[in-house]
Amino acid sequence: MPLILRYSTFTSTILLAIATSLFSMQIQAEENLYAKNYKAQNNSQLRSLQQNPDTKIFVSNHKEEDNISMLEKGYDMMGSSGFEAGNVPAELALQHGKSIHADTVLVYTKYGSSKTAASKMQAIKDAIKNKGEVTEQDLAQDPTVYQYYASYWAKLPTPLLGVHIIKLKQKVDPRQTEVTGQEENGLKIIAVVQESPAAKAAIMRGDTLLKIGDISLVKPEDLFAAVKRYAGTTVPVILQRSNENIATTVTLNSPR
Repeated sequence: MPLILRYSTFTSTILLAIATSLFSMQIQAEENLYAKNYKAQNNSQLRSLQQNPDTKIFVSNHKEEDNISMLEKGYDMMGSSGFEAGNVPAELALQHGKSIHADTVLVYTKYGSSKTAASKMQAIKDAIKNKGEVTEQDLAQDPTVYQYYASYWAKLPTPLLGVHIIKLKQKVDPRQTEVTGQEENGLKIIAVVQESPAAKAAIMRGDTLLKIGDISLVKPEDLFAAVKRYAGTTVPVILQRSNENIATTVTLNSPR
């Protein structure tokens, strides 16, 4: 019996030490994990055109489709937050969105794994937050952990052309699963901004831009140079659609 008492006392002492040492983590448990895990998309310091935007938040579960939809609506991604944790309110994503002057925040949540070190730490944090102490039962529990992701978007100025592009590479061997080898001709369009010059010229997502005016489009910088040179004019465009070259014209907007 004394041995059991000593063991129980020792266990309680350890739990008390954990609770005491982790009590200071209450502040961290309350911190904004969306802000802590935020990563900017690029170095352009993109933000809302409005000085004090009325930031909107939407909860969804179709991330890839949403990304294309936002691009088509004239937005660009400022950055994103991703992490695993217990219950984290979506309002914290909105709070961070407001702090970085985003126009729109998209939030996604799904069940994660409950068998991780992070989940154990989350159980300790939750116990301290809710009860001010940690018990053996708390340590034995497998708390529900979620995977969180949020993207932050800013409305862009009126575009001169209105396309989002990527540079594709050919596969050297058709059995390969990764895109490697020589670059394909042109620039692949992944989204066309609604009501933009490109949209009005019937340029479509999936088309490949080959040439604007006298400028052949080999790399993204070529597109930027072409749009800058021909801004405010009607210019011939050559694109590829379904392996067929198509000649058309587009009237670019003037810079504002």
